[in-house]
Amino acid sequence: MEHSHNESLGFLFTDLSRVMRKRFDRRAREHGWTRAQWRVLSRLRYRQGINQSTLADMLEVEPITLARHIDRLEEKGWVERRADPNDRRAWLLYLDDSVQAMLDDMQEISDWNQEAAFAGFSAPDRARFIADLKRVKASLASAENNEEMSLEAAGKVPKRAAGGRHG
Repeated sequence: MEHSHNESLGFLFTDLSRVMRKRFDRRAREHGWTRAQWRVLSRLRYRQGINQSTLADMLEVEPITLARHIDRLEEKGWVERRADPNDRRAWLLYLDDSVQAMLDDMQEISDWNQEAAFAGFSAPDRARFIADLKRVKASLASAENNEEMSLEAAGKVPKRAAGGRHG
């Protein structure tokens, strides 16, 4: 099947992501915030007590990169590291209560950006689009899982199982 780059799923997702990031960044900068802060803080908002390693995997960043972000957030008083009682090498992460209002404001920027993306969509069209994106995501996740299982059955260990990063 032949496509122009404008019809390529990868191109469209990449381009859409770039435009949405630029819009978010511009608005967040007005408040002195960064998208990197938003990514970390928004995940922590719903995963209080998560360890740094798990959060790094969720954000698809190297643990050392996340550690630097957490250092800066901790200096601002927005995040607190607590020792993991089950693993003395690990830290559990918690948001300071003072950051909740800021997170609400960041969420408003995210919502504003999403509303602009859906301008001209009817409610049913919007719901269908979201459902279709979830189907695409599920299809790719299933294909990825099947490919990994095939490699394992053939005795070829996938890169991430051998200790490499995945993403």
